[in-house]
Amino acid sequence: QVQLVESGGGLVQPEGSLRLSCAASGIIFSPYAMGWYRQAPGKQRELVATITDGGRTNYADSVKGRFTISRDNAKNTVYLQMNSLKPEDTAVYYCNALLERWGLQYWGQGTQVTVSS
Repeated sequence: QVQLVESGGGLVQPEGSLRLSCAASGIIFSPYAMGWYRQAPGKQRELVATITDGGRTNYADSVKGRFTISRDNAKNTVYLQMNSLKPEDTAVYYCNALLERWGLQYWGQGTQVTVSS
């Protein structure tokens, strides 16, 4: 059974920081591309950041320079360090695992991030 379990969300003031974690189980983690997506109320889910099996990263323009995605294959975990948070970053953040050549994709249950004073 594949599980992606996110943690680290919560309420933070503007300009604050949070680190999200996503622990994967039930898959061989290292070949997967991992990603973070988010969905705000009334909006579509959008890509935040991805990291390939080789460590290449990609970011949405709205988070470049503020967010950093990383992975620890020994711990089957992907992280999202979020700095200089803004109210518009408020959303449910979802972890994604993708093994494109095999057509395999999994999602976590999401973790709420709220940026408010």
